[in-house]
Amino acid sequence: MPWANAVPAARTADTGGMSSAATAPPSEPSVLCPVPDVLAFLTGRWTVDRTLTDLATGSAGTYHGTAEFRADGDGSGCLLHVEDGELDWNGTVNRAGRTLRLLPGPDGTTEVTFADGRPFHDLDLRTGLWHTRHPCGADLYDGTFTVVSPDEWRVRWRTAGPAKEHVQHSVYRRQGSGGADA
Repeated sequence: MPWANAVPAARTADTGGMSSAATAPPSEPSVLCPVPDVLAFLTGRWTVDRTLTDLATGSAGTYHGTAEFRADGDGSGCLLHVEDGELDWNGTVNRAGRTLRLLPGPDGTTEVTFADGRPFHDLDLRTGLWHTRHPCGADLYDGTFTVVSPDEWRVRWRTAGPAKEHVQHSVYRRQGSGGADA
């Protein structure tokens, strides 16, 4: 996989108003890894570890599972992002998952949609860092995607609005890369 030179990461002290208790995010990377082609980078299987915090109630949870990025089979060049795992929310464990669709852009970027085709967000990892926004009713999701190595990337979603006040931190690690496999 072609990787450009690492770029120093911008430091930020923003915690989205959450406490540093069990929901502390992973440490900030000291360098970013630019990704010339999002779909080529993501293709494969990843472990997913996620912390979730409801800022309004203080409730918290964790998610552990896998994410597979694979061709959707229709010949369009799109990838399916299929997650499957377990969500532990305040001590109650349930199966959880989701499916998203990634449509290729002409310049190595992608458009992410929900499985039913509704738009979700754009994704451009050519610098190793991407900020995006998704309105959901009256709520607003602000996402930050950070690529820290060829085998690890992170996502932070901060949701604010009348229906939700929460933060999610996810770490994706490529399976079979010497990291933790599910």
